[in-house]
Amino acid sequence: MSLVNPFVTCSQMNNLQSSRSRLTPSLLPHPLKNKLSISHFSPNSITKPFILSPISAILAKEQQEEGKTTQTFSPSSTSNFKAYMLEKASSVNKALEEAVLLQEPLKIHESMRYSLLAGGKRVRPMLCIAACELVGGEESTAMPSACAVEMIHTMSLMHDDLPFMDNDDLRRGKPTNHKIFGEDVTVLAGDALLAYAFEHMAVATKGVPSERIVRVIGELAKCIGSEGLVAGQVVDICSEGNSDVGLDHLEFIHIHKTAALLEGSVVLGAILGGANDQEVEKLRKFARCIGLLFQVVDDILDVTKSSQELGKTAGKDLLADKTTYPKLIGIDKSKEFAEKLNREAQEQLAGFDPQKAAPLIALANYIAYRDN
Repeated sequence: MSLVNPFVTCSQMNNLQSSRSRLTPSLLPHPLKNKLSISHFSPNSITKPFILSPISAILAKEQQEEGKTTQTFSPSSTSNFKAYMLEKASSVNKALEEAVLLQEPLKIHESMRYSLLAGGKRVRPMLCIAACELVGGEESTAMPSACAVEMIHTMSLMHDDLPFMDNDDLRRGKPTNHKIFGEDVTVLAGDALLAYAFEHMAVATKGVPSERIVRVIGELAKCIGSEGLVAGQVVDICSEGNSDVGLDHLEFIHIHKTAALLEGSVVLGAILGGANDQEVEKLRKFARCIGLLFQVVDDILDVTKSSQELGKTAGKDLLADKTTYPKLIGIDKSKEFAEKLNREAQEQLAGFDPQKAAPLIALANYIAYRDN
């Protein structure tokens, strides 16, 4: 695929989907604090941008009231979306707390819980739940899978922070796991979270046919294995210090390393909620675009924000001589790319009920306009 013009469309990217290991996704642009009008997005005006503070900050300021009813919101209401995120994050945090108990051996479970319950935006679980609800499913149906993707995401961060990987000392504003528990326990705790994620999906998912459970387990395994997250990680490691890395190579890394698990989160929710094959594929395309969007924004924030603002070490990609979008095409082009990714992602939701699609649209905007 030629990348003379770096801004390939998401639809072009998705035509290459037949083998995940050969995916060469699209490139697209975006100014984070943008000046776009709603007309740049969907004709039914459901894509008004939200400029939001991180969910961790919202949770720090507000507590969910006991017995509060499920929040619905107008797509134009920022305050209602904040309440939605607060509600969903509270539900996810409660489910994670109950799923991974403090038990013997204490050391391994303390390590697991230290990173799993350290806060974070909970974007992946929210995407899983929102996709399930979009196609008529219930939060309770998606929650075990939502917890599973967060367990796997946490595992990937724990391992990524290790000295022989990214060698980071700070994560979510706290010392990284190996700084507290040691490298050996961190590796094992990550392994335990990975294994338990699949056990939890298989045992705790209720009210759906067993074939759907088998399907989502297979889907998630592929997203994180040697054709997904691991593929992106290993190519990323092998590319450090390589001055010949181009856009197609960088895109392969990020569509696997970052986008794959975000894609899996959405697809799992859609399957569990009863989506048909056409709906699953539309949501897969949506998720792949926002997955790449997430990484582009990460690359921009890494060179424009401080460690205090990010809650993790800023500028580490530059220090490790990693190839990033700002390094290859500059910050302005990277912002344009992210903007286009957000727009094309939301176009995939045009055929769904606007009210039910509003959380996914708002989450896409949240990913695009976040500050950390």
